[in-house]
Amino acid sequence: MTAPRLSIIIPTLNAASALPRTLASFDAARANGLIGEIIVVDGGSTDGTPEIARAACCAVIEMAPGRGAQLATGAAAAREPFLLFLHADTVLDDGWAEAVATFMSPPGEQERAGAFRFRFDAKGLAPAIVAFGVRLRCALFKLPFGDQGLLISRTFYDALGGFRPMPLMEDVDLVKRIGRSRMKILRAAAITSADRYEKTGYVRRVLRNWRCLWLYHRGVSPEDIARIYE
Repeated sequence: MTAPRLSIIIPTLNAASALPRTLASFDAARANGLIGEIIVVDGGSTDGTPEIARAACCAVIEMAPGRGAQLATGAAAAREPFLLFLHADTVLDDGWAEAVATFMSPPGEQERAGAFRFRFDAKGLAPAIVAFGVRLRCALFKLPFGDQGLLISRTFYDALGGFRPMPLMEDVDLVKRIGRSRMKILRAAAITSADRYEKTGYVRRVLRNWRCLWLYHRGVSPEDIARIYE
């Protein structure tokens, strides 16, 4: 039986500095046939992001910005039986391909989703504390965020209704519909850029993220939360 293949979907907006490293990490998995396609859905970059993606032999879709809508558009265009949604500034650690292939192996995880363990590309006490908090959140609540990636079968994604066109919290919205019992944390890490945390401060950014999550659970609209976040 032929092993299923993977569509990787990456939403971008002015990601030229980070995207080449992310795409380069897929070279081996593309060569061995695990990855069937990489779809970059760009929200109007002005820094050459679409050109970088095309030079790396990715399919590129250009549209208005909005991460939820970009993810949904990429999923609609994908052709493979499994989908991996990933941020442009996230690089998957060694062993990710094996973890993904195991997850997808027939009969596969048709009604479960997977996310990677979280790690920063920076050293120090603050990154370590934040990463520990993420691990604790995932262990207790099975609530990964978008910077941990999301691996899911096409059939399960469609049955859930997919990503909704939300400006923010689109990852939490879909993970809630997946449910704790159907979310698996994979044995490989997603290494995320610490640039945004270092620019705004680790404590300030974590508190802002938790405030947005609290507002979302209180019923505040994603549009209002996005304005607060920015």
